[in-house]
Amino acid sequence: MRQVLVIVIATALLVLGGGTVHAEKKDPKLKLAAQRGLDWLVGEQHRTGYWEANQGQYRVAMTALAGNAMLSEGSTTTRGKYAKPIAAAVDYLIDTSQPNGLIGYKHDYHYTYGHGFSMLFLSQVYGEEENSQRREKLKEVLTKAVQFCGEAQTPDGGWGYVSAKDGNNFDEGSTCVTQVQGLRACRNAGIPVPKEVIDKAIDYIRKCMSKDDGGVQYSLRNAGGSRPPITAAAVACLFNSGDYENDTAKRLLKYCEKNIEGSNQQAQMFGHWHYTHYYYSQVQYRLGEEKWSRYFATVSKQIVAQQSANGSWKEGHVGPVYVTAMNATILQLDNGYLPIYQR
Repeated sequence: MRQVLVIVIATALLVLGGGTVHAEKKDPKLKLAAQRGLDWLVGEQHRTGYWEANQGQYRVAMTALAGNAMLSEGSTTTRGKYAKPIAAAVDYLIDTSQPNGLIGYKHDYHYTYGHGFSMLFLSQVYGEEENSQRREKLKEVLTKAVQFCGEAQTPDGGWGYVSAKDGNNFDEGSTCVTQVQGLRACRNAGIPVPKEVIDKAIDYIRKCMSKDDGGVQYSLRNAGGSRPPITAAAVACLFNSGDYENDTAKRLLKYCEKNIEGSNQQAQMFGHWHYTHYYYSQVQYRLGEEKWSRYFATVSKQIVAQQSANGSWKEGHVGPVYVTAMNATILQLDNGYLPIYQR
């Protein structure tokens, strides 16, 4: 009787997560495309567990993004097809953790990206980790990472490419949302996160919103026009926080519907199509099956059409590891395995 009850509860949780029902109806070509992308990533992983972007940049960020794409397939550090590369990525990121809590190195290019994406990835691993020693180490690393994040925040509530101290309090939208999503993922995994840190960050995003069109601008200091990629990321962060119905979320979503789904496609102007849809796909998935099915039918068709013969995607200036990890994550979002993406 107890076994039956456990199975019923587990099934209910999967249905509530929203992934399994849709995944069963998914076109097999999409599953194959994601798998080919992941297999290509396996071949690109370095022996010590990391991936990197063009010119050897963003090692920590690329490692976290590639690892997260493999977690989205359903593998963990101990189970599944991609268990070994995931475990190697986790061990690499643990090894890069500094005494001050930074995941990565200060000489890394734009190191806060790596720190934020690593908090996201490692927190998803932490919830499923079966190795007690690694789990304890993950808890230690994530606890210190959250502390570093709070100390790296600028007085205005944002983050820059480096910490507030290292960057003379410069901050901007894209690194800010990376930290917020990483912090939310840590909190969801049971790691203590000071509420005031996230509240200040959400307020920073609000202050970056344009009064004219409701989109998010680059930063408070150098605003410029509203940017669809950062706006999509901001909506995803608010949704992670459970803010679906407040006025800020509604205004941001309205802007995205016009400028990402609309005919003018402003996101193309900034050369960040994959970044935009990495976050906007999370938004669409959380809005329910009807919106998700319509959106996913369009975006998945475009992603598959751009895949290279070797399984990778090569658009953009950051490099194929970056694009492949993001596209594979989008294609597997409705598998429903990762708590941060679930409905």
